Amino acid sequence: MRILAIDPGFERMGVAIVSREQGREELVYSACVQTSAKLPFPERLKLLGDAIDELVLNHHPEAVALETLFFGKNEKTASKVAEVRGMLLYKATVLGLPVHEYTPMQVKVAVAGYGKADKVQVATMVRSILKTSLENKLDDEMDAIAIGLTHFAHAGLVGRVSHH
Repeated sequence: MRILAIDPGFERMGVAIVSREQGREELVYSACVQTSAKLPFPERLKLLGDAIDELVLNHHPEAVALETLFFGKNEKTASKVAEVRGMLLYKATVLGLPVHEYTPMQVKVAVAGYGKADKVQVATMVRSILKTSLENKLDDEMDAIAIGLTHFAHAGLVGRVSHH
């Protein structure tokens, strides 16, 4: 199975293609899609959407794993990220890809085993699970990889539960 995992954002959007074959997770591709603050927001949305189209065309994922919105202190940023999430949900639906959403806490528990794990702990576990160093990856990119791994952890649990 191949998943397109996304850490939504409008300045930087982490994306990863993660696969699971014979019970082993592998990172196929990851990047951080960046847009310029000088562009109007609708143009930034288009660039992010175009990047998703290109990823789907090149990597043929079977589903999308997306982090849910975490409302921090900056409401303006949160509303823009919500708009990016809306575009991503629309894109996935148009492309015929099922969407699976995970909270930041679900990602931390699935990858690091602890709901209050910090970014360093999550990144360390991502490297351990994938058995690779993943050097020079931005936080958003590592978060996207972690979201993809979370999907496989949850899919495995659902699969085990539904067979009993």
